[in-house]
Amino acid sequence: MATSVAEILIVEDDEVIMGTLAYNLSRSGFGVSQATTGAEALRMARKLRPDLILLDIMLPGESGIEVCERIRERDQGVMIVMITAKDAEEDKVRGFEAGADDYVTKPFGMKELVARINANLKRGETGGRGKLIEAGDLQLDTKNFTARAGEEPLDLRLKEFELLAALASTPGELRSREDLAKEVWGHAGVGSSRTIDVHIRRIRAALEEKSSYEYIHTARGLGYRFEARSRTGSPAGRPG
Repeated sequence: MATSVAEILIVEDDEVIMGTLAYNLSRSGFGVSQATTGAEALRMARKLRPDLILLDIMLPGESGIEVCERIRERDQGVMIVMITAKDAEEDKVRGFEAGADDYVTKPFGMKELVARINANLKRGETGGRGKLIEAGDLQLDTKNFTARAGEEPLDLRLKEFELLAALASTPGELRSREDLAKEVWGHAGVGSSRTIDVHIRRIRAALEEKSSYEYIHTARGLGYRFEARSRTGSPAGRPG
């Protein structure tokens, strides 16, 4: 169960939904703050530094997508869970591309929402820490969530780092999207969308800028496999 130490900022313009969320999350032991517009959410996120933000997409003024992007510009650590009535795949992809960690579609049950919140908070605090992974010119420090290619730091968001670490921890093993979604997001739901592919594309772009190796290889229709291969074609070392 969560404790009152975990602070949640709810960003929702519907009074009824806001009241329901605030009441139930408070009863579940969370500290709760509220914002009804994107501008207010940005101010409160800077001031309060919450552990997790529940962010509605449909807001007056700036959309939840825009708010998420602006928060991510300065804070890669806060967990962001999008809440919305939109359930089309392209809407979910837009949310994840903006930097969201999870996505809950209305209507949802409070037990499911609390479980998702707890899972995201747990991963943000303890998931996968304490190991150094090395392959080719890549170094991943899963205790401090840092990544380097050679001497250059890699600019990765939290979920991108966790996804790369999940792949690098099982070199040579074919990993399905559903398997990766369960490990990184705590449930397989995102595996049915292009979410994994979006994150993989970003990871590859970051590595291509700094590394002389290719690491993530696609098995069409099946998933991804991690193996360090120099761009000249010869294989390199494998992660420990």
